[in-house]
Amino acid sequence: MRRAFLGEFEEIILLVVAACTTEAYGVNVWEDVQQQTGRAITMSAVHTTLYRLEEKGYLSSVLGGATAERGGRRKRFFTLTGLGVRALQDIQAVRARLWQAIPQDKFQLIVG
Repeated sequence: MRRAFLGEFEEIILLVVAACTTEAYGVNVWEDVQQQTGRAITMSAVHTTLYRLEEKGYLSSVLGGATAERGGRRKRFFTLTGLGVRALQDIQAVRARLWQAIPQDKFQLIVG
């Protein structure tokens, strides 16, 4: 199995899609990322990342139906794939190992 090497923003986008309690699409992913990170980001950065993650196989997408509220434009809904789930699990495991490797008094030495 190949290892997941994702940038921080890609990881955040994957986590937001995974955490969505409704269907994940550009606007709600964009809003959630800004809310969770406190960063101002562009919609195009979110769309670019969603499509790149889909190309890598971490996400899949389908077009929803046309709606009157969007002037007949359809939304693209994204879901995590099995590869995306494994990537997030791998990243979580690596981060947990790294955090556990830090000596307990390390931060006290830096702060104190």
